[in-house]
Amino acid sequence: MKAEEINISAEPAGKIRVGITYNLKKNKVTEPPDAEAEFDELGTILAIKSALEPTGCAVELFEAEEDLPVRLLQSRPDIVFNIAECARGRGREAQVPAILNYLGIPFTGSDETTMCVAINKALTKRLVGAYNIRTPKFKVFGQTDRISARGLAYPVIVKPNSEGSSKGISGQSIVSEAGDLRRALTTGIEAYGLEMLVEEYIRGREFTVGILGNGNGIRVFPPMEIRFKDEAHSVYSYEVKRNFKKYVDYICPPDIPPELMNEVTSTAGRIYRILECRDCARVDFRLGADGRLYFIEINPLPGLAPGYRDFPILAEFSGVGYAELIRSILDHALDRYKKIL
Repeated sequence: MKAEEINISAEPAGKIRVGITYNLKKNKVTEPPDAEAEFDELGTILAIKSALEPTGCAVELFEAEEDLPVRLLQSRPDIVFNIAECARGRGREAQVPAILNYLGIPFTGSDETTMCVAINKALTKRLVGAYNIRTPKFKVFGQTDRISARGLAYPVIVKPNSEGSSKGISGQSIVSEAGDLRRALTTGIEAYGLEMLVEEYIRGREFTVGILGNGNGIRVFPPMEIRFKDEAHSVYSYEVKRNFKKYVDYICPPDIPPELMNEVTSTAGRIYRILECRDCARVDFRLGADGRLYFIEINPLPGLAPGYRDFPILAEFSGVGYAELIRSILDHALDRYKKIL
């Protein structure tokens, strides 16, 4: 690939023009009520901008609306810091990366192929399962499928197959009999218009792992345990995340044996590489009552709201402040592109 095709500036990294692509919460009443759960508040976008500008970056904002391709083509930033989720289709997280690749504009984070796979929970589980990584047994149901939990052990948890930020997940998502399963699937399919994932519910401790970097130089942060304060809120739902100080404690590093610590971090790194993630991601696990570790899902587009989203919080536990985290993501992306010049 030629240097002019990807437009990386020959000046030092602190002198580049950085675009930020994002989806902004409108804070309107929506149906379903968590429709904007993955979108960002203006404060998050400005926090990323503020983290980049002191290093000399010239930052321009690009809301991911219908005219995004035209605005990007007209402005042509040197690189885009992408946090856009987009709104439609099961491959929506891939839409902005695909546009950026089509226009030849470098960007942070994983490409459209990884995004398409990772947002589909069942597809991701099938892929990593081929590498003997343990995940709960599951089934996927669409609107016309005959509902049967045969082969699965109750209780099961029901959630949208291609959503993030715990959209469509609540305490009622855990069901223990066929009638409740049918009702949960009907409600979910009608609300989100997408397939629903049904997987065996793993009762046990929950961990999330942050990863930063590329290739052999990735940094896997120690796992952060999400410890629920009461049994009534033992699912990491959208409501729990919104009020996390009320419902959960974050513990990093968790009190676990060294061999389990190594298993969690090494498995997270393996999954990151299997899916060919770039720059950053977050991986979620549950530790079952059987003492075995289960992969739940991966998010290659982790939320970056300071002091609120899991990725910045767990990075902070490891001594990586918010501004350093944001700049590191950008620097890892810049390094990737310079290597292919």
